[in-house]
Amino acid sequence: MPTSAPDDTERLNKYLAFHLGVSRRRADELIEKKAVMVNGAVVSIGARVTDADNVLVHNTPLAKRPAYTYLALHKPVGYVCSRKQQGDLPTIYSLIPEKYSHLKTVGRLDADSSGLLLMSDDGDFTLEMTHPRYYKQKRYEVSLDHNLAPLHQQMISDFGIQLEDGPSKLTLERMSDTSRKDWHVIMSEGRNRQIRRTFASIGYGVKRLHRTQFGAYTLASLPQGDCMEVTKA
Repeated sequence: MPTSAPDDTERLNKYLAFHLGVSRRRADELIEKKAVMVNGAVVSIGARVTDADNVLVHNTPLAKRPAYTYLALHKPVGYVCSRKQQGDLPTIYSLIPEKYSHLKTVGRLDADSSGLLLMSDDGDFTLEMTHPRYYKQKRYEVSLDHNLAPLHQQMISDFGIQLEDGPSKLTLERMSDTSRKDWHVIMSEGRNRQIRRTFASIGYGVKRLHRTQFGAYTLASLPQGDCMEVTKA
């Protein structure tokens, strides 16, 4: 059985899911069927392992897994965050090298939006970046179709706007002193088209939505359409 310190370990089902390319449920099924051995012993659900442990599935050793990959992509407008093209709209997977085709998006940007999109094969990282309880701040540049009234700014920032899936409260900062159309929008949620729906509910259309920050990651000078590997923050 594994004997490493707890801070060096991870759940066996996660380890199996990553290496075998299966779901964690399927990994649990393999463990329940006693098809998995760690360091010569049959293990049970909840076991933990490290890369130093010898893991066998159906008596076949698992090779040491590669490291997780974290990718930042500067998504242009007009691309969808799916593996399949939707109508005439290409997929973001056409922008990245083939070696990254196994990565999944960490959250999404709709086809009309641009900016920072993270991708990874680390499911725990995706959960930590997207679940509201982890409070990962996201920052956007938003341009409206007409000037935002001060009263509406206060409604959104101070009280929130009630949407069909719950209240939406956004932090708004003017991008310049001369325009009330252009705003920095800061939020920690990530519900489907939340920013667009929030403004639409009080009569504004979003002409441009561009994400510049997601948690500790920023778009910086990454050119549009390009990607780069990043480290786990």
